[in-house]
Amino acid sequence: MTGAPPAKTGLARTAPAPASRPARRRSSGIGVPIARARFLTIAVAVFVGLGLAWWAATGLGWVKPIFLPSPGSVATQIAKLAADGTLWLDLRASMYRISIGFLLASALSIPIGVLIGSFRSWEAAIEPLVDFIRYMPVVAFVPLSILWAGTGDTQKFLIIFIGTFFQQVLMIMDNVKRVPADFIGLGRTLGLPDRKILTRIVVPSALPGIWDTLRISLGWAWTWLVLAELVAATSGLGYRITVSQRYFQTNTIIGYILLLGVLGLITDQVMKALEKVLFRQDGHSQ
Repeated sequence: MTGAPPAKTGLARTAPAPASRPARRRSSGIGVPIARARFLTIAVAVFVGLGLAWWAATGLGWVKPIFLPSPGSVATQIAKLAADGTLWLDLRASMYRISIGFLLASALSIPIGVLIGSFRSWEAAIEPLVDFIRYMPVVAFVPLSILWAGTGDTQKFLIIFIGTFFQQVLMIMDNVKRVPADFIGLGRTLGLPDRKILTRIVVPSALPGIWDTLRISLGWAWTWLVLAELVAATSGLGYRITVSQRYFQTNTIIGYILLLGVLGLITDQVMKALEKVLFRQDGHSQ
């Protein structure tokens, strides 16, 4: 009589689980950073594409030159104005006006914005009034600014000031309010008075946001500068656009509009570069 086969002993071996694959890094999507070289390539490609479309539309006769001159015509006209000094005179006048107007607005908006962002009583006294005025169209102040300040540079300063100051105050107030309450609480724990909490904690923490507010509002300042020069001026980029309109010099108009875009882009990039230097931000990717 044979016995039953011996039972298998020991734990059953399980098949090894397949090795997990590393997650594939996404090259695009919401919030996914891209290399700066790729960022610049895409940006330049867009400008080149628009330039080629402009060249094709004018070169093939799709658009009449009176409505849209060719890139060559615009470049020639700008070169002519630069050679006779007109361009540099207009550029110098506009740069002077925007510098003074913007600096005046910023010099007043920063302390006021910090004040009302830090103290509720001051916010109650100032914020509703500022919020009320900022909704008034800047264009509506142009006739009054001429009445109050004449047609000289002071009127241009005033328009730039009105167009940027009130927006800056509210944005700076929001920057200050975003300072973490834990930072302020730590200062109180250390026994710091309000003055030192403001100067050592609140202002340094809010500075990057304040700088970004100034960068954004500088773009608005260019708009209000042109508005002031379109209405009442004897020189400047906006003034030259108005004069060119009277004589149907669309090549000058387009050239000066493009120049304004270049100036705005340059000042914006300078502000961004200074931001990285002043606040030590990493700029390896966009």
